Amino acid sequence: MNEGATVETKFLVPVKQVEKAVKLSNDSKNELKSVGMMDDKGKLKLKGVSPRMLRRMKLEAVDCPVLQSEVGFIQCYVCKNFHSRISGQVYCRGEPL
Repeated sequence: MNEGATVETKFLVPVKQVEKAVKLSNDSKNELKSVGMMDDKGKLKLKGVSPRMLRRMKLEAVDCPVLQSEVGFIQCYVCKNFHSRISGQVYCRGEPL
């Protein structure tokens, strides 16, 4: 399907600011715990992300084209479809989860 090192991006999704942090789903929490990005108390430990940046990320959301709903940016960031974020837009592969 994909040849070489190129990554096919299906969707370009804008990141928007929200008043209150969007809650992570239980499935997302379990997946984060299984890969070591969240401790048993529910505190996020994203490698390479400062606490200040993490606080900002919690107040951002995207309209996910795969899940057909609004999700918090952190859930989008750890999704297997996340490719990159440039200038307030997320490049999403758009593959089924």
